[in-house]
Amino acid sequence: MAKSTKNKQYPVRHYVNFMFLISFIVLILDFAISLSAISIVKQQSTRYLQDTADLYINRINHDFAYINHYTGWTLANDESLKAMNDNPMNSVEFFEGNENLHKRFNELQKNYGQEYNFFVYLKEQDFFLNCSPISIPYSDYLELKEQVIANVEAGRDVYEKIYSKWMPVEIGGRYYITNIVPYHDSYMISLVSADHLIRPLRELNLGENGFVSLVDDRGQVLTSPISNNGERLDEERQSSFFPNLFKGGTTVNGEFTNASFHVKLVIQFGTFEKIMIAQLLILLLAVIITCSLGFILLYFRNKVLRPIKSFSYNLAFWTEEGESLAFEGSKIIELERANKQFMNLVDQIKKFKIDLYERELEKQRIQLDYMKLQINPHFFLNCLTNIYSMAQMQLYREIEQMALSTSRYFRYIFQNDGDFVKLRDEIEHVRIYLDIQKHRYPDALAYRIEERDLLGDARIPPLVLQTFVENAVKYAVSRVSQVQIELAVRLRQEAGEERLVIRIADTGPGFPPEILECLQNGSPLDQSAGNHIGIMNTLQRLASLYSGQAAVSFSNREDGGACVILSLPASAGTNRSVAV
Repeated sequence: MAKSTKNKQYPVRHYVNFMFLISFIVLILDFAISLSAISIVKQQSTRYLQDTADLYINRINHDFAYINHYTGWTLANDESLKAMNDNPMNSVEFFEGNENLHKRFNELQKNYGQEYNFFVYLKEQDFFLNCSPISIPYSDYLELKEQVIANVEAGRDVYEKIYSKWMPVEIGGRYYITNIVPYHDSYMISLVSADHLIRPLRELNLGENGFVSLVDDRGQVLTSPISNNGERLDEERQSSFFPNLFKGGTTVNGEFTNASFHVKLVIQFGTFEKIMIAQLLILLLAVIITCSLGFILLYFRNKVLRPIKSFSYNLAFWTEEGESLAFEGSKIIELERANKQFMNLVDQIKKFKIDLYERELEKQRIQLDYMKLQINPHFFLNCLTNIYSMAQMQLYREIEQMALSTSRYFRYIFQNDGDFVKLRDEIEHVRIYLDIQKHRYPDALAYRIEERDLLGDARIPPLVLQTFVENAVKYAVSRVSQVQIELAVRLRQEAGEERLVIRIADTGPGFPPEILECLQNGSPLDQSAGNHIGIMNTLQRLASLYSGQAAVSFSNREDGGACVILSLPASAGTNRSVAV
């Protein structure tokens, strides 16, 4: 019975109909793959531009924050500005203070570019002047002066609305981004042209008709849209003939912090329409080939199959006894070749799936390494700033200690390339980090580390302890009172298994209620503003490296402060790569 089913014969018409069905399915699959390819390429390109815009916006946010801090510090602490406030305008002290102030802001302008302009306004002296070379027309300078003086005289409402916040102002028919920082009756004004601010984003390839602009909270465009080829464009676009999937227009928005405007990128990918047209041509070619094949098969059926069928029918009764002949089934060469090609295609698909699987594993490994090695560049900059401050105060011994600690800190980060390190090395790294922080906060930070010598050879993922300790320093240390940070390591038996229990606690304000609730419930934290990235990355690394066997608990202490307890398998990492 099985042999009869295996050798079952079909008429040639069956194979013709089967070929028609296969052609239709291939046509549908080709259409679906074409749509998917266009959508995926469009999404990837948009995501790349979004990431590029976010990097630039983050840099601008950092520049804005530093300039705001720098001008505020100058107002409160600079002796030159104090001399200008305490002496008449025609005095030698006033001129010397003004000259020193120019030198300070000339250096600041060199760091951020000539497009940044800095001004000082002394209300009591009725003195308004630039602190660095200006790149705006003199008429705009006079109008800026009038606006600043008018805002100062306007009262408290205007003060709370615009001071110490980056806002757009219209001067001479052009928009500028300004920041006014007050201190008693002295004011520092920072100014940059809106067009200069987004100039790097205009170098991105947004398509022939793509453009980028700044938009305020009311939807007012602060810059003239300029396309990729340098031509001015209107924001109103005529609707495309093609469906939304093939439209080149995609809008990407980016928000600035402590500012009343945002950036808007309009991507006009004419390339997508070209891809779509090419794909339609491919579809048309497939339809033509399918139709041609159908006509050929119809012709073959009428001119070849019918005569063969008639001949076969007559031949079936062509015997001496009038009985039908028994014909052995013969394989068609073309079908046999097609079968081999199909088997080869299946093998290629299998290899392709294996290759995709291996690529996905490599992608996960790269993501894991990225989360492991992700560091905050602000920490490195702060270390350099502290060394610079010590050099100004001629604290040479402290400079040596600070430089050595910083060198050991970053050597540990960049030299370890394994998934696990020795516990004693990780604790020593944490101790170096805390020593660096003690240089920054000499009277505001103290720490205590409790460890046992027998546990030093245990393996844990690198930078895990440092992430939680860094979080404690970031949110617990203040200049009001001293904060104590404690790190303790114990070995505990749980369900017949040895586990490392690591406790990190501080005496600061503790976790905010909403953050603590998310951490205890295992909910992801909001990382849109660049916060909580370290904690979330660490939790993901622990889940991946320990296959769900690691446990992390978060709580607030009764006497104040935050507490994090890690419970890790003590035997983990013994058979994995370990950084030396």
